[in-house]
Amino acid sequence: MKITLDTNVLISATFWEGDSYKIIEKVERKEIELILSKDIIEEFAKVLDYREIKEKIKNKNLEMKRTIEKIISLSTIVDPIEKVDIIKEDLDDNKILECAKSGDVDFIVTNDNHLLKLNQFEKIRIVSPREFLMKN
Repeated sequence: MKITLDTNVLISATFWEGDSYKIIEKVERKEIELILSKDIIEEFAKVLDYREIKEKIKNKNLEMKRTIEKIISLSTIVDPIEKVDIIKEDLDDNKILECAKSGDVDFIVTNDNHLLKLNQFEKIRIVSPREFLMKN
């Protein structure tokens, strides 16, 4: 099974041991394959550079570079060719759809309401981390 995680799930998995963290553990155990794109990795790095995030990293003695390298090492990186313009309210969210389509994933896992309200994109289910864990 292949999944694409939204940046908010990656951030959540980095700092808290909740549902997002449990999904990353499944990726580490190779129970599921994580598909990301360069654009998602760049957004993840950008968010890790926010001041409030840097304070969390400092407080948890985490190193940003290692955090990004770990996510990259766990992922299959795709380079989406086809652009989509589905989500009008937040155009940045379209990169998640592009990655998922390019990687032929089964699920997009997100906490983003713009994505969640789609419920499905083509044959790809869009679910929250909790919903994903309940089904898998």
